[in-house]
Amino acid sequence: MTRYSPAEIEAKWQAAWEKADTFKAVRDESKPKYYVLEMFPYPSGKLHMGHVRNYTMGDVIARYKMSTGHNVLHPMGFDAFGMPAENAAMASGGHPKDWTYGNIDTMVEQMKPLGLSLDWSRMFATCDVEYYGQQQALFLDMLDKGLVYRKNAVVNWDPVDMTVLANEQVENGRGWRSGALVERRELTQWFFKISDMSEELLSALDGLDNWPAKVRLMQENWIGKSRGLQFSFERTDRAAPIEVYTTRPDTLMGASFVGISPDHPIARELEAQNAEVAAFVAECRKGGTTEEAIETGEKLGFDTGLKVKHPLDPNWELPVWIANFILMDYGTGAIFACPAHDQRDLDFCRKYDLPVKAAFEEASGETYVWGISDTLAKNPNAEQSDIAFVPPKNEKVRFINHFAGLTEATGEEAINASVDFAEKAGWGEGVTKYRLRDWGLSRQRYWGCPIPVVHCNSCGVVPEKKENLPVELPYDEEGKAIDFSVPGNPLDRHPTWRDCACPSCGKPAQRETDTMDTFVDSSWYFARFTAPRASTPTDLTEADYWMNVDQYIGGIEHAILHLLYSRFFARAMNITGHLPEKSIEPFNALFTQGMVTHAIYKNAERTDDNGRAIYHYPNEVEERDGQTVVKETGEKITVIPSAKMSKSKNNVVDPLAIISAYGADTARWFVLSDSPPERDVEWTASGAEAAHKHLNRVWNLCDKIGAMDPGAKGQEDEALLREMHKTIRDVTLGVESFGFNAAIAKLYGFTATLAKSKAGAAAQKQAIMTLAQLMSPMTPHLAEDIWAHQGGEGLIVDAPWPVADEAMLVEANVTLPIQINGKRRAEISVPKDMSKEEVEKLVLAHEAVQRALDGAQPKKLIVVPGRIVNVVI
Repeated sequence: MTRYSPAEIEAKWQAAWEKADTFKAVRDESKPKYYVLEMFPYPSGKLHMGHVRNYTMGDVIARYKMSTGHNVLHPMGFDAFGMPAENAAMASGGHPKDWTYGNIDTMVEQMKPLGLSLDWSRMFATCDVEYYGQQQALFLDMLDKGLVYRKNAVVNWDPVDMTVLANEQVENGRGWRSGALVERRELTQWFFKISDMSEELLSALDGLDNWPAKVRLMQENWIGKSRGLQFSFERTDRAAPIEVYTTRPDTLMGASFVGISPDHPIARELEAQNAEVAAFVAECRKGGTTEEAIETGEKLGFDTGLKVKHPLDPNWELPVWIANFILMDYGTGAIFACPAHDQRDLDFCRKYDLPVKAAFEEASGETYVWGISDTLAKNPNAEQSDIAFVPPKNEKVRFINHFAGLTEATGEEAINASVDFAEKAGWGEGVTKYRLRDWGLSRQRYWGCPIPVVHCNSCGVVPEKKENLPVELPYDEEGKAIDFSVPGNPLDRHPTWRDCACPSCGKPAQRETDTMDTFVDSSWYFARFTAPRASTPTDLTEADYWMNVDQYIGGIEHAILHLLYSRFFARAMNITGHLPEKSIEPFNALFTQGMVTHAIYKNAERTDDNGRAIYHYPNEVEERDGQTVVKETGEKITVIPSAKMSKSKNNVVDPLAIISAYGADTARWFVLSDSPPERDVEWTASGAEAAHKHLNRVWNLCDKIGAMDPGAKGQEDEALLREMHKTIRDVTLGVESFGFNAAIAKLYGFTATLAKSKAGAAAQKQAIMTLAQLMSPMTPHLAEDIWAHQGGEGLIVDAPWPVADEAMLVEANVTLPIQINGKRRAEISVPKDMSKEEVEKLVLAHEAVQRALDGAQPKKLIVVPGRIVNVVI
């Protein structure tokens, strides 16, 4: 008997695939193409089990599609720019480029033992000059088409790292790396005009049928379409009126004050005249611009002393306040507040003792049990509440004094009626707005794609000429690496790189020292994979053949911005001539996988010298007398089950250690088999061990069948082959529907059937070779070895996928339960097409029925064809 040796067979078959260029993707018009892509990784230098699960899922699909006759593109690359590399350089005194490429080399070495069906010849990193040079060309084309522009904008500013931070890099109001309190600062920034495509990006979601509904909803909410009313409040000092936009015009009769942003022109005018206003606005600008920071931060206000007239009652005057929660880049930068029906407004009014007046009440007629302002007179026993009454828009409410004469209506009905009334009266206009803002791409850092423009005192902002691309990052100057020890952007301190000649007039000028947001790098890489060495951003012939991505796989954490920005870029690339019209929605199908989790092992008896919890790696603990303890010390452990793998909690599992111990096929089989792929899977040592034992069992079964006399006959050939064809059908359905765990469950069942079968050698050989084919997308190395062992022609990866014979799926026999006086006493197997009379004869002859009758005749004999037989005695 031969031995199952993953270390030997996995290296052997990976070498065979590489020698045959099995996974090299070449355009072939004679075949249908299939493009499968996993979201590419950041080169942290350490592969984790989440990577293994993600890439194995894509690999299953790619291998399956190869076997069904498709020409498959399955590439890999690295999302390699960004702050982590720069931070590592600051910490180590090295260079981001060296750190990044070192990590890429390490991760490629870690990925290759998994046996993934990747076309490594197409690999690139976004920090490759070849890649970001084409990104610069794409930027210039977008600039030429009016899709990029420059303006002043309020941004999140980290005063320690001295850089702009994306909203995602602000955590609890602080910079993600420095921990410094983030400030608002106005800078001149570059923007993509994504907001111009708001309606198109929104409406196109309806056509993405093969995307998860939750992802489409998240994008819909982020784009945030709303219909509201735009109108003006006349100022009592007869200065220019204050224009506001509201999505709830039906609450206008509950107005308490008019609020303006600290960046509103009126606030800026007052700031220049009044030291108190200037101090307040400066305080406001210390807060972040993220929604979380605005919603959770303390509400701050300043009474300007200005007054405005209510548009429906000139004798009703409202104060004008500057409020820190109002953003200048949404609506008009000014609002009216209705605190009774908006929680943020209510918090503000409670703090500054401003009036709270209801616009509507519950339709049931129960008056203001939440008790606000003048309504307390209606219900003196009501307690004043700090919770605003904000019913769903589809819920009916009763209006107190609606200007359009409404008495009872839903929020949606009231909004529409309010807008119509204002338009007919001539004091307001219905306006549709979107929450989606233009995408600010400027970052004040070194390790990113340089923005290819030049600033000239004579010509202004001048695009670099394409023949001068790429604008490369400076790597070394006079033998000295760039100094990252000083905060701020190193490009600002690099005169030989920064100072240049104007591409237009030739006079001395300076390069743009901002680099691009790393979201830009990952927003078009899918298109570059179609022709990664092209001298233009894409080769349209290759893009037209390979695009779209047929199956995209990645984490739910990228469901909003990455996907939204990629959808924008695909449209921009079509406008600039780099993608065909069919590719404006680049991902035909999307799958978001769950995480790989593992228990956390927290020391229950001590902490470290700073009082922080001590966490142990899985290999440092063991079960002892029913208690988890530290192996070396015996200290008791608190086990926290099913937690996200985290380096800080030491609950990570090294894939290379698993491959070394059990083989890559075991790791692949386990991450696919334990739970549905959209859910989290918990990695356990016992689960990995069980997976390994099963694969060993399959190999031993192959070995046993291979040793059979080829001419050996059996009794159950047809039964085995019927089960085989049912398994082909079920596994095929499982793979095509991402039901990998369900497919594997069928493979477990068929393995057990084959192990017990008494079929002849030919039928068993056919069954084990088919089993290998069905397992090959999940366990490709073991499958290749079984195929070769059984004399299969060529490589199993090149063999066509087995097809279920429909005739073999039709059951020849049916099992009928026999009930005697209502209780099941026996069963009988009969041909499916046996007549009722013949079934009756067999039932009456059955031993259990004969014993019950004891020589008598049955009172009734009822045969329900194909289902059951009832004998009444």
